[in-house]
Amino acid sequence: MNADTVIDITRQALTVILMLSLPLLLTALAAGLLVGIFQAATQINEMTLSFIPKLLAMVVVILLAGSWMLGVLVDYTHRLFDAIPGLIG
Repeated sequence: MNADTVIDITRQALTVILMLSLPLLLTALAAGLLVGIFQAATQINEMTLSFIPKLLAMVVVILLAGSWMLGVLVDYTHRLFDAIPGLIG
């Protein structure tokens, strides 16, 4: 196994990590922004108020995109396991 192979595997792993985390991170960002705007408009400064909407939004995203996320992870794992014989020898 040479350095190019390690770099390629690392690049693929980082791409999968980004693809899997991006929907959740964007959802948390959007929910936090909306709750922040609501708190600024109503002058309610309650820290726990932003937690529940973020949690519910992320649960909805996991329910909607969970099968796709699992498919991406399983596909990457299959490709990695299939490449093991070529990596060893």
